[in-house]
Amino acid sequence: MTARRGVRRTARALALAGGVLLLAGCAAAPPASTYTPSITVAPTGSPSSSPSPTASATPTPTPSATSATGIVAGMSLEEQAGTVLMTAATVDEFASLAPLVRDGAVGGVMIRGRSSAGVDAVASAVHTVTGASRASAPLLVATDEEGGEVQVLSGTGFGQIPSAVDQATETPSALTSDTARWGRALSDAGVNLDLAPVADTPCPAFVHDNPPVADLDRNYGTDPAAAAKSVAAVVRGLASAGVGATVKHFPGLGCVNRNTDTDAHVVDDSIAADSARLQPFSSGMAAGARAVMVSSAIYDRIDGSQPALFSSTVIGGLLRGRLGFTGVVMSDDVGGAVALQAWTPAQRATKFVAAGGDLLLDIVPGDIPAERAALVDAAKADPSFAAKLRAAAVQVMTARLSVGR
Repeated sequence: MTARRGVRRTARALALAGGVLLLAGCAAAPPASTYTPSITVAPTGSPSSSPSPTASATPTPTPSATSATGIVAGMSLEEQAGTVLMTAATVDEFASLAPLVRDGAVGGVMIRGRSSAGVDAVASAVHTVTGASRASAPLLVATDEEGGEVQVLSGTGFGQIPSAVDQATETPSALTSDTARWGRALSDAGVNLDLAPVADTPCPAFVHDNPPVADLDRNYGTDPAAAAKSVAAVVRGLASAGVGATVKHFPGLGCVNRNTDTDAHVVDDSIAADSARLQPFSSGMAAGARAVMVSSAIYDRIDGSQPALFSSTVIGGLLRGRLGFTGVVMSDDVGGAVALQAWTPAQRATKFVAAGGDLLLDIVPGDIPAERAALVDAAKADPSFAAKLRAAAVQVMTARLSVGR
């Protein structure tokens, strides 16, 4: 074994250990909220008692009560705030999320950790939580089912998914077919959003020292153009199984030698707004990705003042504006990531939504009440923030109404 391979294997072991601890760590059961949601729908307009067949004026359409806009229009601020939050638990502890779901405190839940439970057992755990919802739309139910060393669900029915490096050796059509099979297992288990595929492409200088991605074989090779084809193939395969894809970690973690999960102030000084390494993200979006997960690293050549998930330049200017993404903008985990510990849970939630984000992932259920309260307070104090919260809730609700289609 060469010295370089020995260093990389050690780095991989450390990175994997940190990732497993982060995803499988136990959090105390969240306190039950005293708030009871009462989701109402926007009223439809009453028809005129004497309609004129020759009238030329076009009435202003009222949002449908079953549309995302109509549902959110009938929500309280507390309900809107809950809609844009997602938390997590292991399969064994999943039932502990039911009180938050029942109280309307979250719009989605995530299965984290590592589980050998089979499809039927996972489906039962998921149903316990989704069945507690009083909302008018399905919950988003997510997990990290990438393959290789990052596969949360691997019990009977899920199979062993190869790493992204190995998946990249397949033709796009074969990869789409295989992903559809893996996606059907997720769908059968009640999962409708996969936090995959990884669209990060390592820089040559970091390909042997890239803890969050290359050290775990999470990348589809090292050529952005080739990786783009694989990323799009995975997105299409998941969609054919009724599972939404989430391309991550925008704008990329392939050019850093530290991990935002385990290190503070991770800075990328390589990726710019016109970087070729954005191509896999663009291809995933064009293929129909339901969400884009934004990184918590800092990107000096785009906005060096703050982490990407707090940056309106990254989210609004680059992702929404230049690249034209219209789906759900999701955060990387803000609860366990060392890169974000300098901010309180309340600050993480308000800064993300203020930057244009839609769905905040926090794997610590106990953070959710403070985050929801902070979003409500900010919306009451600032009409412009209230508009951003409402827009984020519409984005998440649109995704919730489309799951399984």
